[in-house]
Amino acid sequence: MFRRDAACRVSPCLVPEPEYNKPVSDSSSLKKVLDHLQLYEHPLLAFSARENDGVIEILIDLKNSTVPVQTYALKIHPRDLDHPQLTWHLQRQLYDGLHDYFIEMFTRTPQDRTVPSSTTRPAEGS
Repeated sequence: MFRRDAACRVSPCLVPEPEYNKPVSDSSSLKKVLDHLQLYEHPLLAFSARENDGVIEILIDLKNSTVPVQTYALKIHPRDLDHPQLTWHLQRQLYDGLHDYFIEMFTRTPQDRTVPSSTTRPAEGS
């Protein structure tokens, strides 16, 4: 799509219309998220944020870990960055992300294990 540029009054010239929904570097969005993360302090976790391919991500790391644990990257949707209640949205997403992060740290769950066939249940009253 093209539109007429106001600067082209003598002879008509066409300039491309801006492309919408294109990921654009927006350091003010990253700054908003970084500023918000400064409000959180945790003895076990470190929070940071980055821009990755035009998307803002909150990074959650385990401090002083003695075992290898992944960094959890929580993508923030652009509509949430523009929401009037940004702080509440970020807090909800951060808490949901913390839940997911800790669940992903399990190295084994009952669903992963097979029950040995030699295991018998004790008789009632024993």
